[in-house]
Amino acid sequence: MSDDEQQTRDDFADAVNMTVSELRHWLDTDESKSVGQKTGGSTESTGHESGRHIVRILEKKQGEYSDADHAHMRKVVGYVARHAKQRPHGDVHDTPWRWSLMNWGHDPEK
Repeated sequence: MSDDEQQTRDDFADAVNMTVSELRHWLDTDESKSVGQKTGGSTESTGHESGRHIVRILEKKQGEYSDADHAHMRKVVGYVARHAKQRPHGDVHDTPWRWSLMNWGHDPEK
């Protein structure tokens, strides 16, 4: 394993603070499905699709990670870092901002 891959894994572990079961449960909610950008005529948002990929990554052993998994980990780290900086004022519990982050495996209330 390269140093870059290890850094990616460490950054991903810091960004994704939801467990597999928490994320899987969250992705089944109407709130999860209601937020995010849908591209190319898809009925699923980019973030929701990302959440499903994160679940697959979290269910693997580290030695099973593919290049695509590492690329997605980097994408998740970047998204969480950018989106977290856009925190709205006030209570964020029931907001699309929080729900979007949760689709990417990060609950800002944790």
